[in-house]
Amino acid sequence: MSHHLPADASAITIPRLQQRVRDGQRLVMTTAYDAVTARLVDPVVDMILVGDSVCNVCLGFDNTLPVSMAMMNHHLEAIARARPRSLLVADMPYLSYHLSLDDTLCNAGGFLQRGAAAVKLEGGEKRVETIQALVECEIPVMGHLGLTPQSVHAMGGFKVQSRGVHDAVQILEDAHRLQEAGCCALVLEGIPSELAARITHTLRIPTIGIGAGPHCSGQVLVLHDVLGLSQGHRPKFVRSYVDGFGLLQQALTHWAEDVRRGAFPSPAEAYALPAEARAAVSAWTPDPSTRS
Repeated sequence: MSHHLPADASAITIPRLQQRVRDGQRLVMTTAYDAVTARLVDPVVDMILVGDSVCNVCLGFDNTLPVSMAMMNHHLEAIARARPRSLLVADMPYLSYHLSLDDTLCNAGGFLQRGAAAVKLEGGEKRVETIQALVECEIPVMGHLGLTPQSVHAMGGFKVQSRGVHDAVQILEDAHRLQEAGCCALVLEGIPSELAARITHTLRIPTIGIGAGPHCSGQVLVLHDVLGLSQGHRPKFVRSYVDGFGLLQQALTHWAEDVRRGAFPSPAEAYALPAEARAAVSAWTPDPSTRS
């Protein structure tokens, strides 16, 4: 049997990521929701997350709960068509891994068939059996602990997690349970910096922080937050590197002004008829018999 390298031999794989962490490199991950954003981020990052955050970032919902497998598949397929070299991770949406192992395997396997290299799901000890089943089917899994957005109602809102003694120890134990279940990496969201550092230093797998301080193996932020495209309240841990919303709106305003004063399009931005066709068009007159 012959074995073929991927089309892009420089594609970032899970073993390569894990080796980078062992070599002391920090990992970079952000979200993408379509082919354009995938092409934008791919040369810069190590991992692209097809986040269920598409639900509130792009689709206008208040949280991630309404997003469906059909929606996620739609966005994943668009990103996969960009053929990113970055590791492509797809979020398992709410109810896609909560009902039965058969449903979970079908949904996660469908992600891999559509181009994902790994899936991400939220939760601690209660997800161990699910993760084991996925890993046994050769589906790489990234775990997610701390502030898990799909549990927003149970948590009473988007709040920093694991500040108490019991909860802090619980998340440490959960992190090791997920590692032993077979997770290839772990997202830590909205937890104290010292706790994230302890988890990172005691695990063999990489940790990716978001609102978890500087001591994780890498960091993830939503693309729209990095580019200043998000509106309204922003969490403390978000840093925007440009006022993307303002710059884009300024460009659109300039274009609209050009349209209204007749400066767009210019002759250089329009097409011209060949001389023979131009003469025929100029000479044409309506046939009176066709008028009503």
